Amino acid sequence: MPDRSTTRRRQLGATMRKLRSRTGMTLEQAGHLVGVSKATVSRYETTAGPVKWIVVDALCREYGATDAERRAVVNLAKNAKEQGWWSSFADSIPESMNLLLTLEDEAVRENHFCCVYVPGLLQTRDYSTALQKANEVPLESAEVERLVDIRMKRQDILSRPKPLRLWAILDESVTRRVVGSPTVMREQLDRLLEANESPHITLQVLPFSKGAHAAALGSFVIIGGPEPALDVVYVDFHTGSLFLEKEEELERYRLAFEYLRAQALDMEASSALIHRARKEL
Repeated sequence: MPDRSTTRRRQLGATMRKLRSRTGMTLEQAGHLVGVSKATVSRYETTAGPVKWIVVDALCREYGATDAERRAVVNLAKNAKEQGWWSSFADSIPESMNLLLTLEDEAVRENHFCCVYVPGLLQTRDYSTALQKANEVPLESAEVERLVDIRMKRQDILSRPKPLRLWAILDESVTRRVVGSPTVMREQLDRLLEANESPHITLQVLPFSKGAHAAALGSFVIIGGPEPALDVVYVDFHTGSLFLEKEEELERYRLAFEYLRAQALDMEASSALIHRARKEL
């Protein structure tokens, strides 16, 4: 498996490509401006090899990045070799999960739309365990427990000194689908109700009565970095995961989320719907 440090390195490379493409500069032109070779600029835009933060800083200035963008990217460069908390888990974590955990570790906000299950950041242990056990490929008990441990540890970003700002929109089907058992589901709905009382969590439900909506895209997460230039869309398919970073892709999902937010119930009405779903279990 690739070195775990390549996850931050991958994010850095993607961001450097994005900033340069915004200017229309070639690799050679960018390198000439800061006194490095075309090959060096190219290497900085990939996941290969070490980087010098001072060169990253100089490139950001030439690309016209804002001060906030430059600080965020330089911080990525300085921490490119750091391993996250998840490095203590078994080496079999898929690279897509490794990248997701890295992006979340740097994120300041996340916007979720969920049309099947409760988002991982708000799942209870029993709900998460039931989902892992429903895998079409049966997992050993130890593997189920390991994956659930990782999911539970992810939730620490909601209680850190500067907690993640989470906005989650759930299709009503998420509140109605009984995962595990009625008892497990009632506990999970209680967790959602509790979350909606948190000052840094906003939870809305998109009711069946709204009919067709803007989420033909399916479930997705917009992971927000310190600056919009660091935003990434995460889409989890049954057969794998996608990380989208092009500006036109980001705008499409941002617009979809805005439409969904407008169509969904407000927080009070959403909590009332969750209460009804719990009562009917």
